[in-house]
Amino acid sequence: MKKLFIGLVAAALFAVNGTRAQNHPIEILPKPVKIVAFQNAAVLSGETSVYLDPKANLNQDYVTGVLKEAGIDPVYTTKAKKAKLAFKLNAVPSNNNDEAYRLAVMSPDSKKQIVATADARAGLLYALQTLRQMTTPQNGLVTIPACVITDAPAFPWRAYMQDESRHFQGAETVKNLLDEMARLKMNTFHWHLVDDQGWRIEIKKYPKLTELGSKRDFDHMNVTSEEWDELFPKRAYYTQDEIRDIVKYADDRGIKVIPEIEVPGHASASIYAYPWIGATSRREGKAVVGDLYDVTDPKVEEFLHDILDEVVALFPSKIVHIGGDEANYTHWQNSEEIQAFMKANGLPTCSDLQVWAINRMSKYLASKGCRMIGWNEITGDNVRGEAHVQASQSEKLAPGTIVQFWDGDISLVNKAIEKGYDVVNSNRFFTYLDYPYEVTPFEKAYSFNPIPDGLADADKEKILGTGCQMWGEFTPNLDRLYYQIFPRIAAYAECGWTPADKKYYEDFRKRLKKIENIWKEKGYLKTQLDKY
Repeated sequence: MKKLFIGLVAAALFAVNGTRAQNHPIEILPKPVKIVAFQNAAVLSGETSVYLDPKANLNQDYVTGVLKEAGIDPVYTTKAKKAKLAFKLNAVPSNNNDEAYRLAVMSPDSKKQIVATADARAGLLYALQTLRQMTTPQNGLVTIPACVITDAPAFPWRAYMQDESRHFQGAETVKNLLDEMARLKMNTFHWHLVDDQGWRIEIKKYPKLTELGSKRDFDHMNVTSEEWDELFPKRAYYTQDEIRDIVKYADDRGIKVIPEIEVPGHASASIYAYPWIGATSRREGKAVVGDLYDVTDPKVEEFLHDILDEVVALFPSKIVHIGGDEANYTHWQNSEEIQAFMKANGLPTCSDLQVWAINRMSKYLASKGCRMIGWNEITGDNVRGEAHVQASQSEKLAPGTIVQFWDGDISLVNKAIEKGYDVVNSNRFFTYLDYPYEVTPFEKAYSFNPIPDGLADADKEKILGTGCQMWGEFTPNLDRLYYQIFPRIAAYAECGWTPADKKYYEDFRKRLKKIENIWKEKGYLKTQLDKY
């Protein structure tokens, strides 16, 4: 084994954000909380001894892949003191945050080592990502600026959402996206697996959901079922084994996966497979596009519970997204049976019926040890002020539900918090990746602050964080998908990690350059950044 050697230049110490050690800048994205830098650098040559704390349960293959990308050739040792690079859990938790970490390169307390410490596995994974961004491989040597980085995210929820109902992307693409999420320290993959246009998750009890529901007619884009078969000759859904594999892949990278199973609307694909579950479809005797589940029928509720049973078993995150947006209440209003049920149960509006049904789903998920999240229509508000929609009058959303704000006046965020709910702020005017760059340019995306104006300091902790959404109506190929995502996903990553008062756009653009070059090499970014 070749030895590591340390190049020591001047010992002057200075504390800055975005610093330079020798000629190697320390430019990390998302921006760390604090960097204390030295005017010297560690230089690695050949194989490097690496220690992984066994209690952290880090995936060695993943760590190896990241280190090799950084130019480091790891050889693992079980002795922390013998390692030149060590990832260690704190003997006594000290951060009160599982995602916090400290990365020391040639620090005064450990001059001969590069040491990452954290209270939990997540923090060590983030230290790994930071280290990857700091290395400069050249001529067989790897230079790492000497410094101490102390870091932790501003928000615990930093999500990317992939819609695969409109266009099925497949496991390889999902894994590529998870890799980039990990690079950016994003921790939540929101997987939109079902919608009107297609059902993408195998449910063993109801095989027609994928046999028929995965081949829905793309009528909103003038694509027929026959053309669908030509466009996508292969299977267009995930088997449960594939789901497990992707969930494990995400977990190795510190990412939890949250599935979305829509109720009561966006259900055309499932109703296409089983028309008896739809309010209008059962009356017509055939599937009707845009129909809603008949949530008043115990058999339909049982159908949904059966689906959730299989979903919960696949996703250890213990959080399920229930959708709840854009329900066309006409299908309930035109049903004599549903109207009679509402009258008998004191539900004056269709919004009340939706909240009533959502609460029953929440109670069922809670019995499985799961928490529910949904788009902000689940509060019962008329979020867009539509004349034909009445806000709920009798029903209140169940406590403990997470509200994901996407549309309506921003005051609805404050209103949800006042009622005691945690909120994920995904304001569509800033966070929708399907919107063109003319509508949401790069700088606007970066300017997003998940904490709305007027929120009391005591309530700010109710903002869990943010998510960026890649809706898939118009992403029929990878070139288009990646064009919409990259580089804006980097802006959203920093919005979730870095406090708003520490963000500076020009500084961000400078720190992005190294990752930008990586994305160009991978084929994700094909346009000059200045054009975004």
